[in-house]
Amino acid sequence: MRPLLVIGNKNYSSWSLRAWLVLREAAIEFDEQRITLDEPGTAEALDALGAARRVPVLKLGEETIWDSLAIAETVAERWPDRRLWPEDAQRRAHARSISAEMHSGFAALREQMPMNCRAMGRKVTLTDELSQDLDRVIAIWSDCRHRYNGDWLFGDFSIADAAYAPVALRMRTYGINLPESAAYYPQRLLQSAAMQEWLAAAEVEIEVIEHDEVGR
Repeated sequence: MRPLLVIGNKNYSSWSLRAWLVLREAAIEFDEQRITLDEPGTAEALDALGAARRVPVLKLGEETIWDSLAIAETVAERWPDRRLWPEDAQRRAHARSISAEMHSGFAALREQMPMNCRAMGRKVTLTDELSQDLDRVIAIWSDCRHRYNGDWLFGDFSIADAAYAPVALRMRTYGINLPESAAYYPQRLLQSAAMQEWLAAAEVEIEVIEHDEVGR
C-alpha cells in the first residue's frame, strides 16, 4: 500500500512542506491528501485523522505518524537506502542538531515572517528577536557551506534541507539580503524539481489565510 501524506495549504503550511519534500526528494511514491486550513470543516477533518489535530500526517497502512520530524525520521528508517541522513557520523550528528534546532526554536521567525509562497516583496520590521533568528540561520547556512562546500547543506539532500526549506522561501518572500556564504542555499533549493512542483501548486491555490498575509 502506498503511503498517504496529509498536508495543509501548500502556500502557507511550512510543516507540510518539510514532510512532503522528504518523500519527494527520496523518490518515494505516495498519495497526497490536502486539508485546507482555517476554514469551516477544518477541525472536523483534522479530528478524523486520529492524530494531534495538525498536519502533516503520514499514513503507512494502519500506522499513523504525525509531526514533520517524526515523519522524516520514520521515512529514513523505513527506506534506509535513500540515505536521508549523512552517512558520516559527524555530519549526521551535525545535521540532526540543526534540524532539531529548527524544529524547536526560531519562534520570532515563525511568528513575524510566516511562510507565504505566493507573496513577493513583503516587508516586515526587523525586531531584535527576529534579527537574532535571521542571524542564526545565516550562520548555520554559512557554516555548512564552509565545512561541506556542497549545494545542499551537507553535500547531498538530507532531512536538514527539508527542515530549512520553508526558511529559504521566507527569505525570498520578505526580501532578506543574505551574504554570499548563505545566499547559495535558497538558490539551490529553488532549482530543485520538487520545490518547483510545490511552488506551482501553491500558486494556483485560491484560499487566503489573512493572519499569514503580513508585510503588505
